[in-house]
Amino acid sequence: MNLDRFLTEREPAWTELRALVGAAKGQPERLGAAPLRRLGALYRSAAADLALARRRFPMDPCVPVLEDLVGRARHLVYGSEARRASLWDFLGRGYWRRVAERPVVLAVSALFLLVPVGLGAVWAGDDPAAAVGVVPSALQGNREGRGDGTDLGFSTAESTAFSTQIFVNNIRVTLVAFAGGISAGVLTAASLIFNGLLIGVLGGLSARSGRTGTFVQLVAPHGVLELSCIVVAGAAGMRMGWSLIDPGRRRRSDALAEEARAAAELALGTAPWLVLAGLVEGFVTPAGFGLLAALVVGGTLGAVYWGLVWCRGRADPGSGRPARRPVPASASASASAGVTAGPGS
Repeated sequence: MNLDRFLTEREPAWTELRALVGAAKGQPERLGAAPLRRLGALYRSAAADLALARRRFPMDPCVPVLEDLVGRARHLVYGSEARRASLWDFLGRGYWRRVAERPVVLAVSALFLLVPVGLGAVWAGDDPAAAVGVVPSALQGNREGRGDGTDLGFSTAESTAFSTQIFVNNIRVTLVAFAGGISAGVLTAASLIFNGLLIGVLGGLSARSGRTGTFVQLVAPHGVLELSCIVVAGAAGMRMGWSLIDPGRRRRSDALAEEARAAAELALGTAPWLVLAGLVEGFVTPAGFGLLAALVVGGTLGAVYWGLVWCRGRADPGSGRPARRPVPASASASASAGVTAGPGS
């Protein structure tokens, strides 16, 4: 079965189910006996359609539409409203599933950031006089390194001010990448490219001046986590932007609202990690514990973050199966169980 045939045959049933869910207004007894039985049949059919769509058409907009419909209908069929996830549930699993659910968008965001890093480093090596023009004046007067494993000369007050400055900068970059999605992703892409270019130029200039070790020591402790957060924020912005460019079969306003909600969840869940990156950059980095320690700290933070994406974002509770979307586990189970019996399978 191809996508057009699937949508043509199944959309009328989805429309009928959506109308019954709307008529119930959260109370299935409003419908009466016959419509309620019809609701149950349509729910099982939609759950089967969802399982089929996830398997055969995972990137089509009909998948999130079906997920929303099945999730809304489930509590009417089973007589209890789905429990709202707590903040702890969100931070413990929901956020990670949001990060992992669009790996292609995540990879594109990473490319927009990391490719300019390499290009900026090459540019700084070939033409440092021109490349230094993209570096803000506050960063052009880098203090001389004091040797590997020594304090970098920051007092407690300076560390506090530095941490605050970095925290504000991280939030600004992340918000631009996130909010830039409303410009169809143009500002998001520009923010990622500029920040990647800036990092690459700084690295290239440091290498040219023989201070690669100092640069790595300054960047590594917080850099992996910070760049990870920026990549995720960029992916959130790109999701919003793409919903404006290609809303699929949804109305453009509906597509934007849906992706904006997901992007807001990504921004909320990323905020604590940005705070951690700012604290590391403000207090751990200036202490100058040494190149090896800097690499260990940065590598550990990055491994923890992406390890959580892999472990908490891609597995359903109690199973090792992938979880593409953060929908109720019971709805997913019902969909999987009904795939062999429902229409359209």
